[in-house]
Amino acid sequence: MRKGRSGPVQREVKALTNEGIRFPRVRLIDHDGKQRGVLSIEEAREIAYNAGLDLVVVSENADPPVCRVMNYDKFRYEQKKKSQEAKKKQATVETKEIKFRPKTEEHDLNFKIKNIKKFLAAKHKVKLTMRFRGREIVYCETIGVDAMNKIAASLEEDAVILQPPKMEGRQLVMFVGPK
Repeated sequence: MRKGRSGPVQREVKALTNEGIRFPRVRLIDHDGKQRGVLSIEEAREIAYNAGLDLVVVSENADPPVCRVMNYDKFRYEQKKKSQEAKKKQATVETKEIKFRPKTEEHDLNFKIKNIKKFLAAKHKVKLTMRFRGREIVYCETIGVDAMNKIAASLEEDAVILQPPKMEGRQLVMFVGPK
């Protein structure tokens, strides 16, 4: 999918139709859904033209390929609607980030925990980041891990820990997700 001027552009699947079909023999299904059997491509095109519809390849990989007599524009429209409907139902999990320091006070920490619970209720993953500045780095194994464990304990009934606390440079990082 590529980006257009007005957002993402859907690429539709192009099916072989009418004169674009190059197979010598095809299995034909007519517009009523009845099997017509294996016919030459000329006979199949003739049936489609007489019905005022298009001949569309439904399955190229079959032996012989399966073609159907149908209104191709209507078929494309329905396929587009199906893909849009599937896209609507697709759930996207967003990752939110909460940052704090080792010297963050109790009240502020409780406020951040409350926000984490809101994000988890909305089915988002949450990245907890504790940043150490200057000489604070010496406390990463003590104060930092203790604070992260305290947060994990307070989120126990709302969240599952996806990644335990881990140092990444000068930051202690932990991921939690909704239950």
